[in-house]
Amino acid sequence: MITFHFEEIPEFKLAKGIKSWLESIIIEEGRKPGEISYIFCDDEYLLKVNQDFLKHDYYTDIITFDYVRGKIISGDIFVSLQRIEDNAAQQNADYEKEFHRVLAHGILHLCGYKDKSDDEQILMRQKEDFYLSQLDF
Repeated sequence: MITFHFEEIPEFKLAKGIKSWLESIIIEEGRKPGEISYIFCDDEYLLKVNQDFLKHDYYTDIITFDYVRGKIISGDIFVSLQRIEDNAAQQNADYEKEFHRVLAHGILHLCGYKDKSDDEQILMRQKEDFYLSQLDF
């Protein structure tokens, strides 16, 4: 079950079909959806999560906490909407597309994809692009 929560930002309605799209990513990756929570927040909230839990002192657009058991995908995915907005502006990208890219990125992390090395980043971007192509923007 995928749930959406809001911390330090106003609640907003997500596009219809987002949950089923995210679940389809999991299924297409050969896994099963478990308990997944997206926590939408601002930069300061996510910075504090980054500092408190990961001992990192920098802003980021997403932090994924992995509770995966076997093929059952579960986790908490924290998303800074401010970072997404800034990243979209810097890359001259559409905000909605960048928003959905980050949502997919969190699921892909839970499916086992990493993004530390150049090769991992390339594969992650290919996967994101593939799943984004399944959405109609």
